[in-house]
Amino acid sequence: MAKLINLEAFQRFFRSGQVGGFLLLICVAISLIIANTASKQGFETFLQTKLGFGAVNYSILAWINDALMAIFFLLVGLEIKRELLEGELSSVKKASLPVIAALGGMLIPALIYFLFNRGTESVSGWGIPMATDIAFALAIIAMLGKSVPTSLKIFLAALAIVDDLGAILVIAIFYTNQIHFDYLLMAGGIMLILGLMNYFGVKNLFFYLIPGILLWYFIHHSGIHATIAGVLLAFTIPTNNTDVESPLEKLEHFLTTPVNYLIMPVFALANTNITFQKEMISGLCSPLGLGIVVGLFVGKTIGVTFFSWLAVKLKFANLPSGAGWKHVLGLGMLAGIGFTMSIFIALLSFSDPLHILEAKFAILTASVLSGVVGFVFLKSVKKFKPRET
Repeated sequence: MAKLINLEAFQRFFRSGQVGGFLLLICVAISLIIANTASKQGFETFLQTKLGFGAVNYSILAWINDALMAIFFLLVGLEIKRELLEGELSSVKKASLPVIAALGGMLIPALIYFLFNRGTESVSGWGIPMATDIAFALAIIAMLGKSVPTSLKIFLAALAIVDDLGAILVIAIFYTNQIHFDYLLMAGGIMLILGLMNYFGVKNLFFYLIPGILLWYFIHHSGIHATIAGVLLAFTIPTNNTDVESPLEKLEHFLTTPVNYLIMPVFALANTNITFQKEMISGLCSPLGLGIVVGLFVGKTIGVTFFSWLAVKLKFANLPSGAGWKHVLGLGMLAGIGFTMSIFIALLSFSDPLHILEAKFAILTASVLSGVVGFVFLKSVKKFKPRET
C-alpha cells in the first residue's frame, strides 16, 4: 500500500512537470525575445532591483537563483530521499548507478574541454560542461510522459542532483575565491539540530522549515552555492514506509505545483536573456565553443552511457527497471543540457566579456541540441523492447 502511494506521488510530480515543462519552454522563448528587443535594458534593470533588508538585501535575480531554486532542490531532494528509502533507489545496486553515471558525466566532458583548450587562456573554463541543468532536464523527460519508464525519470533526477552537487563542489573548491568557514560551522550546527529532531521523531514540519531558512542563510554567506541547502534540508525531513502520509510526502505534495508551475518558469524567464551577436557564431568554432558544445552533447552522452555500462558489467549496479541501454543513451543526451549551472561557472571562469558571450551561446546551443536530440531519441525508443539485465 505504501509503495502504491509513493508511486502515485511520483507520477503526480511528473504529470505536473509535463505542463510545467511547456511553461518552461514558453518562458525561455519570451526571455530570448526580450533580450533581443528594446525591452532588454528595462528587464535587466528590473532583475537587478534590490529586495530585502539588512544582510538579506539581494537583487530579484539573486532571489530567483539562490532562494527559489533552493526550494526546487528541496523538492528534488525529497523525491530522491523517498526513493532511496522506499523505492527505485532503495537497493545498493540501483542507488549506485546514478552516482557512477554522474561521475562519468562530469569527468569525460571536463577532459574533452581541456583537450580542446589546453595551452589557451580559456582553459580555466574546464568546469563549464560538467554540469547538468536539473530543472530543464527533468522538464524535458517529464514531457515524454509514458514514453519512458518511471524508473528512468527517477534515475535522471538522481543523476542530475549528484551532478549538480558535484558541480557545486567544483565551484566551491576551484572557482570560489573565499570560503567563510564560520558560516559553514553554523550551517553544520543547524544540520546537527535537524538530524537530532529526525532521530527523536519530531514530525511537525514547522520545526524543520524554520531552521531550514537559517541553513540557507548560513550556506549562502559561506561562499558555497545556496541551493545545496535545499538538498541538505530534504534529507532531514522524516518519512516512513507505511500507508500513513509522512511529513516528507506532505511537503512534497505541497511543493510540486508551485515548483512546476511557478518557480521553474520564472527561473527560465530570468536566466535565458541572452542577446544574440554575430561574434557568437564564430565563437562556436573556437576552442572554447567546441570544448563546450562537444563536451556537453558528446561528452555527457559518452560519459553517462559508458560509466553506466561499466557499472552494470562489473556488477556494481543494475539498470533501472523497465529500461534498456537505448534509454540510458537517450538519458545521457538529456544530461548534456547544461544551461544554468554551466552559465554560472562560465561567469566565474572568465573576466573577458567576449569569452563570456561565446560561452553563453555555446552553452545554449549545446543545451538545445542535447534536449531536442535526447527527446526525439527517447520518444522513438518505446518501439524497442528493453534489454533484460
